Amino acid sequence: MSDLGFTHRFVPAHSTSARTLLLLHGTGADENDLLDLGRAFDSSAALLSPRGKVLENGAPRFFRRLAEGIFDEKDVVARAHELAGFVDLAATEYKIDLEKLVAVGYSNGANIAAAMLLLGVAQFSQGIFLRPMVPLKPPTLPDLKHTRVLLSAGQVDPIARPAIVAELEQLLRKAGAEVTLQFQAFDAERGRFARHLGSTGC
Repeated sequence: MSDLGFTHRFVPAHSTSARTLLLLHGTGADENDLLDLGRAFDSSAALLSPRGKVLENGAPRFFRRLAEGIFDEKDVVARAHELAGFVDLAATEYKIDLEKLVAVGYSNGANIAAAMLLLGVAQFSQGIFLRPMVPLKPPTLPDLKHTRVLLSAGQVDPIARPAIVAELEQLLRKAGAEVTLQFQAFDAERGRFARHLGSTGC
């Protein structure tokens, strides 16, 4: 089977569900790491999980960064468009209904999903972004009035800090999206969560 430009996993729906979850992992994870989480979110949806093509000291990511929390915005733009192209190809290959596509991203995966929205290249109109940051600030915001996003962040996260997540919330709201922002306590559970999904370096 062609990799459609990205190494990936596709798991067909368990039933007649038309929904597909686009699973986008964190730094150091791969196309397998979010499958269980996706199934926990939706027991019947199809799962589409690509591996990020950028390597940082051998760890897969979806775009380059210049330092922790500082992103290469030119690369963010290029990689967001590249990932959007993959989703288009996958939609044809696997007969995915893009109107029923939901993005689920963790850390770096949440950031590339947010970038796709802010650049107006996202094929999804619903997203669950865990530990996100602001990936870039485009000069012109797209119309996201039909988009719904849940942002989930840690109250004392040292990297995806509450103020940064709130800034992403405001950017998405300014573009017209319906946004729910939730903060969770930062404790040992987050560490266990991160080890399964990828690092929290965004």
